[in-house]
Amino acid sequence: MTDSGKWFLWLDEKRSPYLNMSIDELLLTDSASTGAPVVRFYGWDRPAVSIGYVQSYDAAPHHTHTVVRRPTGGGVVYHNHDLTYTVVIPAGHQICELDRTESYHVFHRAIQCALGEFGVQASLSSSESAPVDRATMQCFVTPTRYDVVGNGKKYAGAAQRRTRDGILHQGSIDLAVADGNRELLIEKLITALQTQFAIEFIEFNVSKSLFDRATALAGTKYSTEEWNKHKHLVN
Repeated sequence: MTDSGKWFLWLDEKRSPYLNMSIDELLLTDSASTGAPVVRFYGWDRPAVSIGYVQSYDAAPHHTHTVVRRPTGGGVVYHNHDLTYTVVIPAGHQICELDRTESYHVFHRAIQCALGEFGVQASLSSSESAPVDRATMQCFVTPTRYDVVGNGKKYAGAAQRRTRDGILHQGSIDLAVADGNRELLIEKLITALQTQFAIEFIEFNVSKSLFDRATALAGTKYSTEEWNKHKHLVN
């Protein structure tokens, strides 16, 4: 496919942890027919924690939070005070030609610019952290290369899954950078993404079929003990 300079934007609402992951998986599956990248901002309808694909279920506080396993890697992420977003890039797009680390770089450079609008002096981590146990690592205390960091803390991180359909990029940003103002942070991020990628956003048309399929997938996969409690192997 050719890059048209137009991406889809979905300003979603708070949803269950299971439905959030189901929607993201289907956006990747459908990316060829969608025909352009999709950026989705969304929230969580309850205290929730997501864990990476290969992580231990016991790494998360499952007695106090709803735990869902992501289809992407990375560490434990608490979703009580963050802005979560997803970018789905269809196969054949120029971003798919970048290696995983460099694709993190281009997305996080846009986030770095957005945070600058709030006076946050952020930079992109230049190196990997010391080796950690991937099964139990906490995302926001374990910076990796090109994570957004500053003042001794991590402001934003992400994880990816790459398939024949394209790239699923799931990210989290600490809302403290915008004093908790979710809407303003989204506004600044939209502007930064448009500048970074020289694109124009158009509204994503969310079909009933997508919601129906996502609801079914949430019931058969993402809400099940088989998916969430089983420690998956790297694939």
